[in-house]
Amino acid sequence: MDSWALARSLLPEALSARLEKFPKAEEIRLRTGRPPSVICGGSERVIDRQTSDEQLLLRVMEKATGASLHAAAPSLRNGFINYRGIRIGVCGEAVFTGGTMSGLRSFSSLAIRVPHTLPSGCEELIEGLITPKPRNTLIVSPPGVGKTSFLRELIRQAASRGRRVSVIDERNELSASVSGNAQFDLGQGSDIMVGVPKTQAAIMLLRGMNPEIVAMDEITQRGDIGAVEEIIGCGVRIFAAAHARDASDLRKRPLYRTLLSGGIFEELVTIRCQDGKRVYTRETLP
Repeated sequence: MDSWALARSLLPEALSARLEKFPKAEEIRLRTGRPPSVICGGSERVIDRQTSDEQLLLRVMEKATGASLHAAAPSLRNGFINYRGIRIGVCGEAVFTGGTMSGLRSFSSLAIRVPHTLPSGCEELIEGLITPKPRNTLIVSPPGVGKTSFLRELIRQAASRGRRVSVIDERNELSASVSGNAQFDLGQGSDIMVGVPKTQAAIMLLRGMNPEIVAMDEITQRGDIGAVEEIIGCGVRIFAAAHARDASDLRKRPLYRTLLSGGIFEELVTIRCQDGKRVYTRETLP
């Protein structure tokens, strides 16, 4: 899937055409009252002098949701929508119903995050994580630096080598499944559960799919720790990701400190942006 072309397809034709000269863009940013911009190599660059308005943002969101923003309300409450594996971050004004936040209105910003392919040189790193046997691996980086892309390739490589990999794709970003068909290649041996919370999905997959490996994106809450413990308790290997700069940063946070103190993960892959390029570091955990 050409993710860059797919992201640009959400935009008006004239704006999409101006973006053609930024093929390595990581994000497209649209903000009301300000000109559109892209993020390349961690730096933001304005691409047009004409300012965006809410109508442009609505047009993009309606295209991404199939003209059904109402159906996307549960996702919008979490600050994003998903379009075939492309996460679109959304800012606006909260709407409350009966004292509970029910959605957003008066949209002010969109961050269209573009999935990317891994640079050459990652093959040896991935090889060491899956052979001769898969290693329990946690992938960390700040937001938008490449955790999901690396995890996706790790899954694909393992599942293409005869491993049974069950994928918990709670937000449909790893597979970008449409009508049961994954738009991203996750390998021959992958089985994908979409839209199910991690703890519930872990139990369903362990009972039903007999996985050798379970993969999940972005451990963010205490319930996700329960899913990890359930998987490891059944003797199944795990690939997962989390937001952090490095191991030291992980250990400063109670949620992740609990995760590391259990000795579950054997390998830590850290991704950082340096001089406009992504740098991948592997560390064996004690």
